[in-house]
Amino acid sequence: MNILATPNSVKGTAAKTTERPQVSIVIVGHVDHGKSTLVGRLLHETNSLPEGKLEMLKAVSERRGMPFEWSFLLDALQTERDQGITIDTTQIQFRTPARDIVLIDAPGHAEFLRNMITGAAQADAAVLIIDALEGVRDQTRRHGYLLHLLGVKQVCVVINKMDRVDFSQDRFEEIAHEIREHLTTLGVTPTAVIPISARDGDGVAANTARIGWYTGPTVVGALDTLTPMRALTELPLRLPVQAIYKFDDRRIVAGRIEAGQLAPGDEIVIMPAGKIAKIKTVESWPVTPVSGAQGAGRSVGITLDRELFLERGDVIAHPATAPRDSHRLHARIFWLHETPLKTGDTVLVRIGTMETRASVVAIEQAVDPGELTSRESTSIARNHVGEIDLALARPAAADPYTDNPRNGRLVIEIGGRIAGGGLVLSIEAGKRAAPIDIVPVESALQPEERLARYHHAGAVVWFTGLPAAGKSTLARALERRLFTRGGAAVLLDGDTLRAGLNGDLGFSPADRRENIRRLAEVAAHLARNGHIAIVAAVSPAADDRAQARRIAGDLFHEVYVATSAEVCESRDPKGHYAKARAGQLPAFTGIGNDYQPPAVCELVLDTATRPIAESLAEIERMLTARHVLREEPTDFAANI
Repeated sequence: MNILATPNSVKGTAAKTTERPQVSIVIVGHVDHGKSTLVGRLLHETNSLPEGKLEMLKAVSERRGMPFEWSFLLDALQTERDQGITIDTTQIQFRTPARDIVLIDAPGHAEFLRNMITGAAQADAAVLIIDALEGVRDQTRRHGYLLHLLGVKQVCVVINKMDRVDFSQDRFEEIAHEIREHLTTLGVTPTAVIPISARDGDGVAANTARIGWYTGPTVVGALDTLTPMRALTELPLRLPVQAIYKFDDRRIVAGRIEAGQLAPGDEIVIMPAGKIAKIKTVESWPVTPVSGAQGAGRSVGITLDRELFLERGDVIAHPATAPRDSHRLHARIFWLHETPLKTGDTVLVRIGTMETRASVVAIEQAVDPGELTSRESTSIARNHVGEIDLALARPAAADPYTDNPRNGRLVIEIGGRIAGGGLVLSIEAGKRAAPIDIVPVESALQPEERLARYHHAGAVVWFTGLPAAGKSTLARALERRLFTRGGAAVLLDGDTLRAGLNGDLGFSPADRRENIRRLAEVAAHLARNGHIAIVAAVSPAADDRAQARRIAGDLFHEVYVATSAEVCESRDPKGHYAKARAGQLPAFTGIGNDYQPPAVCELVLDTATRPIAESLAEIERMLTARHVLREEPTDFAANI
């Protein structure tokens, strides 16, 4: 619901003749502490209600046999009125003597914190409301911590319902001391702490005799002291790609400018790939093309001076102020899911239009905002806060929140629902020191053409397991099977590539990691061009395999050949196990305790207990279920 004040409707203010600051303010607090009542009263006191609106609502209340409540101005949904609670965010625009205000009313129930994250994420400042009788509640502390989490530094505290405590100065000062102490601990100094009765109007636009002992600003006066954040148009350009459209011979890259400005002729970089181009035209609707600069908040389409591969989630920036790209982020999050977030969990992360799977590598400083107690933990419980390290399956072009808030907030999803949200605190630097003018050449063939010929999509099938577990045997059999059915399969054996592409690498941890990275890059390139790349590599380190999964993304399918060490040693034709015991092999070969088995993978097979034909049938069922193979499975054994 949006309520818009007309330019001349605010008491005591002249018509708008100069540019005035616009401040977005989120109002938060425990349920029933009077947020909606305060907002309704503010609209009335500033003469910001549409003509006849108040009388209409009073008449509706009378017909329903209910006493009029100021909160009815906001609780526009029928379900909200029936339940007596606010369940969504509502934006209200009105004017004070010195500011244009966009007030965001956020819900107070714990189960509606998801909506509050959406509201607070848009705010320059906040009003935190507290019931004078009930005082500071756990939910009040959580809201204060959430404002800190989302980077809101300007907080005005309103202690409402002073009429319920006979306008007691002692009660006011007790609550004011407690909430100041709480917010100061979070690094936030309240701009004001104000006693009011929103229902009766005391302290909202004027200080009345009933709070004669109070000498500070009113709510309206406090709002006039709040300042907007740095204008979005003054920040570096950030245009997250939403979609790519083809019109005639033009490829139009569409999205919403979240920060900065762009214009035809600008040199831009597409991150995270680092591709350079120039903006040929700026398309807008309904007038197109556009000749002048377009700024933050505008939805635009652009065409480029060269053909480049872009996809949803890429970020367009100016080269000198490009965001950093990385597979690793450090973030502070507020967790909402009923199941605690744990180290090792896999989640979906969204930053702007980019989404990717991510693994939780580490959890630090888990805090219960109700108690403000920090503890070492490997999990974050519901409604708790913590700092986490995330390993992303695809690189993200993001900014620390303090540098560019429009590209520094993230949302975490589980099962299609928001499970948490927060701020990007730092980014592990990517490998490029600066954008590189590299223009990859796209294949002349479309994925649909390859699919029609091969009857399968591209994929990386990664066999991992102990030496002599049967990886290469299974990989060769799978290659033969896919070729027999008309597919395009390529075997990438770890030892074979060690003799060629990776012949310059030794066996140090860094070289082993680079060996796996190169394998993954080659395999992913083949998969993106419609092939099924079959990798057989011990790849004993879990982190190295996680890196391979990040490189290949959703194309990656890990098969753990879980044959026991005893069986592997008994069938070892190269004598690796004996050489390892004699110290004749480099360290960390994956033999014995050196191997780190996958905690989670797409398929587990044991070649000691299953014949090859049966194992291949299981692999085919897995690839069919994951939409790689597009035909009904046939009998493997007949083709072996």
